[in-house]
Amino acid sequence: MDANTWMWLVAALLIVAGLAGTVLPALPGVPLVFAGLVVGAWADDFQRVGWLTLSLLGLLALASLAIDFAATAMGAKRVGATRKALVGAALGTLLGLFAGIPGLIVGPFIGAVAGEMLSHGEWRRATSAGVGTWVGLLFGTLAKIALAFTMLGIFVFAFFFDF
Repeated sequence: MDANTWMWLVAALLIVAGLAGTVLPALPGVPLVFAGLVVGAWADDFQRVGWLTLSLLGLLALASLAIDFAATAMGAKRVGATRKALVGAALGTLLGLFAGIPGLIVGPFIGAVAGEMLSHGEWRRATSAGVGTWVGLLFGTLAKIALAFTMLGIFVFAFFFDF
């Protein structure tokens, strides 16, 4: 295989890993997608996808990081969750990885409830914090998925239509 083929293969692997990372918390999803798109542009010697398009894609990647943190924090803050609830949700998400999709769905909720219980010991408040944190994580994940596919669409449009 020539170098160009290898670069496209690396780009594709980074993009696939990035798409997986939009739902798996252990991988930096959108930044990996961005890295794959940069490698794809590089494989074409930046002839079809130039600095303007890559700058826009980079801004979208940065926005995804901000949105991810903001969505979780806003969901938790809206119901008055403590920092321990947020830490619990993050740990619950990581531990949920080992239980597959059900673990990824239930893990953040259980972690947030446990964190809030350590803070206050009130079940009603802990459950509310768990739901708020989980909803924030859900909206953050949906936003990352939308941004990742938007970035792919922009790249494909720029690649085929010389934007």
